[in-house]
Amino acid sequence: MIKKTEPFLVNFLILVPFILLLIWGKKGILINKKKLIILIAFGIGFGFVEAANIIFLRGASNFLYNRESCLLNNTSIINSECEQAFLVQKIPPKFYRVEFIREIATIIMLISIGLIAGKSFAERFIFFLWVFAIWDIAYYIFLRLIAGWPWSLLSYDFLFLVPLPWYGQVWYPLLVSLLTIATIIYISIKRKN
Repeated sequence: MIKKTEPFLVNFLILVPFILLLIWGKKGILINKKKLIILIAFGIGFGFVEAANIIFLRGASNFLYNRESCLLNNTSIINSECEQAFLVQKIPPKFYRVEFIREIATIIMLISIGLIAGKSFAERFIFFLWVFAIWDIAYYIFLRLIAGWPWSLLSYDFLFLVPLPWYGQVWYPLLVSLLTIATIIYISIKRKN
């Protein structure tokens, strides 16, 4: 069953690609294609690092993605609460703080790479969104390859802890990321014509 993300405002992230279209859809935007390709490599590499960090953090806190632990807690794995929302309350406080700060550092790194790669505000913003989307998709691919999780696109995940816990099904951030990538490609091609 598909459910909305929580808190409710997170659902509005789906508007990001459409806002890009609204701003740059008619005339397009001149984007350095070579940098977009280089930033794909950065996003994929950073996605792996993030996935590895999450796996190590969960291992250190004895909190790995584990269907059996869901069943032992008398919580159905079909029930989203077992997969994530229920688990946020069980993370030891020191690991929660580390995870919270790690997420702030992640955003700082993604913003920084956009600032370094771009020349104008528009290009910097586009590069930030591009790397964010590539990173997000790579993160879930590497989690699946390394840990066997997410179990499906309907699996729940902590999408972010900053400023408070966001959670939702995995399909949602993947859809936002794919639409963002498609929109950036569209508006960069539009500028050529």
